[in-house]
Amino acid sequence: MTCEYVASSSVNGTVPIQVVSATEDHSIRFHQYHLPDQGRVRYRKVCELEDREVSQDEIGKGYELTSTQVIPVTDEDLSNLPLPTAKAIEIDAFVPLESVAPIRIADGYYLQPAGQVAAKPYKLLVKALSRSSKVAVAKYAWSGRERLGLLRVRDDVLVLHAMRWPDEIRHPTELLPPPTEVSEQEIEGALALMDTMTVDALEGPEFQDRYTEAIAQIIEAKREAKPLPETPEPEQPAAVLDLMAALQESVSRAKASRGESAGSAEVHELPQPKKTAAKKQPAKKTAAKQSTTKKTAGRRPHSA
Repeated sequence: MTCEYVASSSVNGTVPIQVVSATEDHSIRFHQYHLPDQGRVRYRKVCELEDREVSQDEIGKGYELTSTQVIPVTDEDLSNLPLPTAKAIEIDAFVPLESVAPIRIADGYYLQPAGQVAAKPYKLLVKALSRSSKVAVAKYAWSGRERLGLLRVRDDVLVLHAMRWPDEIRHPTELLPPPTEVSEQEIEGALALMDTMTVDALEGPEFQDRYTEAIAQIIEAKREAKPLPETPEPEQPAAVLDLMAALQESVSRAKASRGESAGSAEVHELPQPKKTAAKKQPAKKTAAKQSTTKKTAGRRPHSA
């Protein structure tokens, strides 16, 4: 998908650009089939008033004002919206990246300079963003509505991330767990596990799409009339009675998976609770007195 826009800011004027999708979808797609004869099942567009299938050139957009009145809206109407962002990505501000909540960042698109005339202002914006360690917040029109975007630099290329408006983010307060406390030892145990699982880059077999690979294996087995691959039994986690013990076990498993020594991690053990009950205290005092009496009695002959 490629769209033509103009990146505009008060810093370097306008930059003619093309918007190119920055991601690829490698998911395996399924179609619907009629089970008895394997005939393809398709969705057809039917006019409710004429009760007949209509072609794409007979279909348009419209806003249903009432049940009997529809306001038609054409693609030309949408391309000429009374907005400064209709054909431009307007940069409104520059902010530190850490000030933007990740939950607000959505799909990404590469911004490609449109021709030689755009090369210098494009590079100027790239260099300025890179040196400032900031990102640009912009507005642009997309799919019939104005959107908020985030501009950043990746390998000397501008990337536009769609952003959600503040009122599109639900407040998480209602999802908070009941009040509870964790000890410093438990926090240190969790940090030890994080250190063991820290990587330099999101690369390697653990970051591959295993779901798509499993679907491909099933399709290949069915194609060759072979038995389906067996599903591995999931590990049954033991009941967590001691959080520190669970963290210790997780650290050992992480080390073992990396081929490291699964020795004891730097995790402090929880202090063992005293098993002495309050009702037995008098008995302890009595025992202590008896012990003192015996010691004293044992020393009297020596002192005489």
